Amino acid sequence: MTQNTVEAPAKTPVTLLGLGAMGTALARTWLAAGHPLTVWNRTAARAEALAAEGAKVAESVATAVAANQLVVVVLLDDASVDEALGGVDLAGKDVVNLITSTPAQARARAEWARERGARYLDGGIMAVPPMIGVPESGGYVFYSGSRELFDEHRETLAVPTGATYVGGDAGFAALHDVALLSAMSGMFAGITHAFALIRKESIDPAAFAALLSDWLVAMAPAAHQTAEHLKSGDYTTGVASNLAMQSAGNQTLLDTAEGQDISSELLVPYYELMRRALDSAAEAADEEGTARMVDLLRR
Repeated sequence: MTQNTVEAPAKTPVTLLGLGAMGTALARTWLAAGHPLTVWNRTAARAEALAAEGAKVAESVATAVAANQLVVVVLLDDASVDEALGGVDLAGKDVVNLITSTPAQARARAEWARERGARYLDGGIMAVPPMIGVPESGGYVFYSGSRELFDEHRETLAVPTGATYVGGDAGFAALHDVALLSAMSGMFAGITHAFALIRKESIDPAAFAALLSDWLVAMAPAAHQTAEHLKSGDYTTGVASNLAMQSAGNQTLLDTAEGQDISSELLVPYYELMRRALDSAAEAADEEGTARMVDLLRR
Protein backbone atom coordinates (compact mmCIF):
# COMPACT_ATOMS: atom_id res chain seq x y z
CA MET A 1 0.00 0.00 0.00
CA THR A 2 1.34 3.38 -0.95
CA GLN A 3 0.92 6.05 1.66
CA ASN A 4 0.00 9.47 0.32
CA THR A 5 2.13 12.31 1.62
CA VAL A 6 1.28 15.99 1.57
CA GLU A 7 4.20 18.29 1.02
CA ALA A 8 4.37 21.38 3.16
CA PRO A 9 4.00 24.61 1.16
CA ALA A 10 7.28 26.22 0.22
CA LYS A 11 8.41 29.03 2.48
CA THR A 12 8.49 32.51 0.95
CA PRO A 13 12.01 33.57 -0.05
CA VAL A 14 13.18 36.83 1.55
CA THR A 15 15.79 39.40 0.61
CA LEU A 16 17.13 41.32 3.59
CA LEU A 17 19.13 44.53 3.20
CA GLY A 18 21.10 45.57 6.28
CA LEU A 19 22.78 43.35 8.87
CA GLY A 20 23.10 45.46 11.98
CA ALA A 21 21.95 43.97 15.28
CA MET A 22 18.28 44.06 14.28
CA GLY A 23 18.82 42.88 10.71
CA THR A 24 20.91 39.95 11.90
CA ALA A 25 18.28 38.96 14.47
CA LEU A 26 15.55 39.05 11.80
CA ALA A 27 17.73 37.05 9.40
CA ARG A 28 18.32 34.26 11.90
CA THR A 29 14.61 33.82 12.62
CA TRP A 30 13.75 33.49 8.92
CA LEU A 31 16.58 31.03 8.39
CA ALA A 32 15.53 28.98 11.42
CA ALA A 33 11.96 28.88 10.07
CA GLY A 34 13.15 27.52 6.71
CA HIS A 35 12.77 30.64 4.57
CA PRO A 36 15.33 30.91 1.74
CA LEU A 37 17.21 34.11 2.57
CA THR A 38 19.38 36.41 0.48
CA VAL A 39 21.27 39.09 2.39
CA TRP A 40 23.29 42.18 1.59
CA ASN A 41 25.25 44.45 3.86
CA ARG A 42 27.57 47.34 3.08
CA THR A 43 30.26 45.70 5.26
CA ALA A 44 30.34 42.25 3.70
CA ALA A 45 32.11 40.63 6.68
CA ARG A 46 28.91 40.91 8.71
CA ALA A 47 27.26 38.40 6.38
CA GLU A 48 29.82 35.64 6.94
CA ALA A 49 28.14 34.10 10.00
CA LEU A 50 24.75 34.08 8.24
CA ALA A 51 26.29 32.46 5.17
CA ALA A 52 27.46 29.64 7.40
CA GLU A 53 23.86 29.29 8.60
CA GLY A 54 22.48 28.99 5.07
CA ALA A 55 21.93 32.53 3.81
CA LYS A 56 22.93 33.50 0.28
CA VAL A 57 25.16 36.56 0.32
CA ALA A 58 24.65 39.01 -2.56
CA GLU A 59 27.60 41.00 -3.81
CA SER A 60 25.44 44.03 -4.61
CA VAL A 61 22.11 45.55 -3.66
CA ALA A 62 20.84 45.04 -7.20
CA THR A 63 21.67 41.34 -7.08
CA ALA A 64 19.98 40.96 -3.70
CA VAL A 65 16.81 42.74 -4.85
CA ALA A 66 16.65 40.73 -8.07
CA ALA A 67 16.80 37.45 -6.12
CA ASN A 68 13.33 37.63 -4.52
CA GLN A 69 10.01 39.43 -4.72
CA LEU A 70 9.89 40.24 -1.00
CA VAL A 71 12.57 42.78 -0.06
CA VAL A 72 12.94 43.81 3.60
CA VAL A 73 15.00 46.91 4.34
CA VAL A 74 16.69 47.36 7.74
CA LEU A 75 19.23 50.05 6.94
CA LEU A 76 20.38 52.89 9.19
CA ASP A 77 18.04 55.68 8.14
CA ASP A 78 15.99 57.17 5.30
CA ALA A 79 19.06 58.61 3.58
CA SER A 80 20.63 55.15 3.57
CA VAL A 81 17.64 53.81 1.63
CA ASP A 82 18.19 56.42 -1.08
CA GLU A 83 21.89 55.64 -1.19
CA ALA A 84 21.42 51.87 -1.40
CA LEU A 85 18.34 51.61 -3.63
CA GLY A 86 18.46 54.81 -5.66
CA GLY A 87 19.47 53.15 -8.93
CA VAL A 88 18.02 49.68 -8.36
CA ASP A 89 15.12 48.27 -10.41
CA LEU A 90 12.20 47.75 -8.01
CA ALA A 91 9.48 47.00 -10.58
CA GLY A 92 7.25 44.20 -9.36
CA LYS A 93 8.92 44.03 -5.96
CA ASP A 94 7.31 44.09 -2.53
CA VAL A 95 9.32 46.50 -0.42
CA VAL A 96 8.96 46.37 3.36
CA ASN A 97 10.85 49.24 4.96
CA LEU A 98 11.67 48.72 8.65
CA ILE A 99 13.95 51.69 9.24
CA THR A 100 13.07 54.20 11.96
CA SER A 101 11.53 57.19 10.20
CA THR A 102 9.03 60.00 10.57
CA PRO A 103 5.48 59.69 9.20
CA ALA A 104 6.34 62.25 6.49
CA GLN A 105 9.40 60.26 5.43
CA ALA A 106 7.33 57.06 5.29
CA ARG A 107 4.68 58.68 3.08
CA ALA A 108 7.31 60.07 0.76
CA ARG A 109 9.02 56.67 0.60
CA ALA A 110 5.71 55.00 -0.29
CA GLU A 111 5.30 57.39 -3.23
CA TRP A 112 8.95 56.79 -4.17
CA ALA A 113 8.27 53.03 -4.29
CA ARG A 114 5.02 53.46 -6.24
CA GLU A 115 6.82 55.51 -8.90
CA ARG A 116 9.26 52.62 -9.30
CA GLY A 117 6.54 50.03 -9.74
CA ALA A 118 6.79 48.45 -6.29
CA ARG A 119 4.24 47.72 -3.61
CA TYR A 120 5.20 49.21 -0.26
CA LEU A 121 4.79 48.61 3.46
CA ASP A 122 6.34 50.77 6.14
CA GLY A 123 7.14 49.27 9.52
CA GLY A 124 7.82 50.43 13.05
CA ILE A 125 9.63 47.84 15.16
CA MET A 126 8.44 47.75 18.77
CA ALA A 127 11.21 45.47 19.96
CA VAL A 128 14.95 45.29 20.55
CA PRO A 129 17.09 42.58 18.91
CA PRO A 130 17.00 40.11 21.86
CA MET A 131 13.17 40.09 21.61
CA ILE A 132 13.21 38.92 17.98
CA GLY A 133 12.32 35.26 17.59
CA VAL A 134 11.03 35.08 21.17
CA PRO A 135 7.20 35.02 21.01
CA GLU A 136 6.78 35.48 24.76
CA SER A 137 8.84 38.69 24.70
CA GLY A 138 5.82 40.75 23.61
CA GLY A 139 7.61 42.38 20.68
CA TYR A 140 5.86 43.25 17.44
CA VAL A 141 6.07 45.42 14.33
CA PHE A 142 3.54 48.02 13.22
CA TYR A 143 2.85 47.89 9.46
CA SER A 144 1.08 50.43 7.26
CA GLY A 145 0.66 50.90 3.54
CA SER A 146 -0.50 48.27 1.05
CA ARG A 147 -3.08 46.05 2.74
CA GLU A 148 -2.83 43.59 -0.13
CA LEU A 149 0.91 43.24 0.41
CA PHE A 150 0.48 42.82 4.17
CA ASP A 151 -2.17 40.12 3.80
CA GLU A 152 -0.08 38.27 1.22
CA HIS A 153 3.06 38.22 3.37
CA ARG A 154 1.55 38.31 6.86
CA GLU A 155 2.71 34.79 7.74
CA THR A 156 6.29 35.51 6.67
CA LEU A 157 6.40 38.91 8.37
CA ALA A 158 5.12 37.39 11.61
CA VAL A 159 7.96 34.84 11.82
CA PRO A 160 10.45 37.11 13.65
CA THR A 161 7.88 38.82 15.88
CA GLY A 162 4.23 39.90 15.95
CA ALA A 163 2.79 41.77 12.95
CA THR A 164 0.15 44.47 13.53
CA TYR A 165 -1.42 46.34 10.60
CA VAL A 166 -2.47 49.91 11.45
CA GLY A 167 -3.80 51.33 8.18
CA GLY A 168 -3.41 52.16 4.52
CA ASP A 169 -1.70 55.48 5.22
CA ALA A 170 1.99 54.56 4.94
CA GLY A 171 2.86 57.05 7.69
CA PHE A 172 0.74 55.37 10.36
CA ALA A 173 3.30 52.72 11.37
CA ALA A 174 5.92 55.40 12.05
CA LEU A 175 3.34 57.54 13.84
CA HIS A 176 2.28 54.69 16.12
CA ASP A 177 5.92 53.82 16.72
CA VAL A 178 6.95 57.35 17.67
CA ALA A 179 3.82 57.95 19.76
CA LEU A 180 4.51 54.88 21.89
CA LEU A 181 8.20 55.72 22.17
CA SER A 182 7.28 59.27 23.21
CA ALA A 183 5.09 57.89 26.00
CA MET A 184 7.97 55.64 27.02
CA SER A 185 10.29 58.65 27.17
CA GLY A 186 7.88 60.43 29.49
CA MET A 187 7.74 57.36 31.71
CA PHE A 188 11.54 57.16 31.81
CA ALA A 189 11.67 60.84 32.76
CA GLY A 190 9.38 60.15 35.70
CA ILE A 191 11.42 57.10 36.73
CA THR A 192 14.61 59.17 36.57
CA HIS A 193 13.12 61.88 38.79
CA ALA A 194 11.75 59.34 41.27
CA PHE A 195 15.12 57.64 41.76
CA ALA A 196 16.82 61.04 42.06
CA LEU A 197 14.50 61.91 44.96
CA ILE A 198 15.55 58.86 47.00
CA ARG A 199 19.17 58.70 45.82
CA LYS A 200 20.86 60.17 48.91
CA GLU A 201 18.56 58.48 51.42
CA SER A 202 18.93 55.09 53.10
CA ILE A 203 16.34 53.56 50.77
CA ASP A 204 17.13 50.37 48.86
CA PRO A 205 16.78 51.20 45.14
CA ALA A 206 15.79 47.60 44.36
CA ALA A 207 12.96 47.63 46.90
CA PHE A 208 11.85 51.03 45.64
CA ALA A 209 11.95 49.79 42.04
CA ALA A 210 9.39 47.09 42.85
CA LEU A 211 7.04 49.69 44.30
CA LEU A 212 7.60 52.05 41.37
CA SER A 213 6.98 49.39 38.74
CA ASP A 214 3.75 48.23 40.38
CA TRP A 215 2.53 51.83 40.70
CA LEU A 216 3.15 52.60 37.03
CA VAL A 217 1.30 49.44 35.99
CA ALA A 218 -1.63 50.42 38.21
CA MET A 219 -1.78 53.90 36.64
CA ALA A 220 -1.41 52.77 33.00
CA PRO A 221 -5.17 52.17 32.45
CA ALA A 222 -5.64 55.95 32.67
CA ALA A 223 -4.76 55.91 28.96
CA HIS A 224 -8.10 54.25 28.23
CA GLN A 225 -10.03 56.99 30.05
CA THR A 226 -8.16 59.70 28.14
CA ALA A 227 -9.02 57.94 24.88
CA GLU A 228 -12.73 57.79 25.78
CA HIS A 229 -12.75 61.47 26.73
CA LEU A 230 -11.10 62.45 23.45
CA LYS A 231 -13.57 60.36 21.43
CA SER A 232 -16.66 61.66 23.22
CA GLY A 233 -15.58 65.25 23.85
CA ASP A 234 -16.83 64.83 27.41
CA TYR A 235 -13.80 65.24 29.69
CA THR A 236 -15.70 64.59 32.93
CA THR A 237 -17.01 61.02 32.81
CA GLY A 238 -15.45 58.71 35.37
CA VAL A 239 -12.91 61.26 36.61
CA ALA A 240 -11.57 60.33 40.04
CA SER A 241 -8.81 62.94 40.31
CA ASN A 242 -9.82 66.15 38.57
CA LEU A 243 -7.61 68.71 36.88
CA ALA A 244 -7.84 71.21 39.74
CA MET A 245 -6.91 68.60 42.32
CA GLN A 246 -3.93 67.33 40.35
CA SER A 247 -2.67 70.84 39.68
CA ALA A 248 -2.92 71.76 43.36
CA GLY A 249 -0.78 68.74 44.25
CA ASN A 250 1.99 69.75 41.89
CA GLN A 251 3.42 72.30 44.31
CA THR A 252 4.05 69.60 46.89
CA LEU A 253 6.03 67.60 44.34
CA LEU A 254 8.07 70.67 43.40
CA ASP A 255 8.69 71.57 47.06
CA THR A 256 9.85 68.03 47.76
CA ALA A 257 12.30 68.17 44.86
CA GLU A 258 13.64 71.45 46.24
CA GLY A 259 13.98 69.94 49.69
CA GLN A 260 15.89 66.96 48.32
CA ASP A 261 18.18 69.23 46.27
CA ILE A 262 16.83 67.71 43.05
CA SER A 263 16.21 69.66 39.85
CA SER A 264 12.56 69.85 38.83
CA GLU A 265 13.42 70.28 35.13
CA LEU A 266 11.75 66.99 34.16
CA LEU A 267 8.47 67.98 35.84
CA VAL A 268 8.03 71.70 35.21
CA PRO A 269 6.99 71.58 31.50
CA TYR A 270 4.19 69.12 32.26
CA TYR A 271 3.01 71.13 35.25
CA GLU A 272 3.01 74.35 33.22
CA LEU A 273 0.83 72.65 30.61
CA MET A 274 -1.50 71.51 33.38
CA ARG A 275 -1.80 75.08 34.63
CA ARG A 276 -2.73 76.24 31.12
CA ALA A 277 -5.36 73.49 30.95
CA LEU A 278 -6.70 74.55 34.34
CA ASP A 279 -7.03 78.14 33.18
CA SER A 280 -8.78 77.16 29.94
CA ALA A 281 -11.15 74.78 31.72
CA ALA A 282 -12.30 77.57 34.07
CA GLU A 283 -15.32 76.37 36.07
CA ALA A 284 -15.09 72.86 34.60
CA ALA A 285 -11.69 72.29 36.24
CA ASP A 286 -13.38 70.69 39.25
CA GLU A 287 -14.99 68.08 37.00
CA GLU A 288 -12.58 67.47 34.13
CA GLY A 289 -9.63 65.12 33.92
CA THR A 290 -6.42 65.82 32.02
CA ALA A 291 -7.61 65.09 28.45
CA ARG A 292 -7.85 68.84 27.78
CA MET A 293 -4.04 68.93 27.89
CA VAL A 294 -3.92 66.86 24.70
CA ASP A 295 -5.79 69.60 22.84
CA LEU A 296 -3.45 72.29 24.17
CA LEU A 297 -0.47 70.56 22.55
CA ARG A 298 -2.01 70.87 19.08
CA ARG A 299 -0.68 73.81 17.09
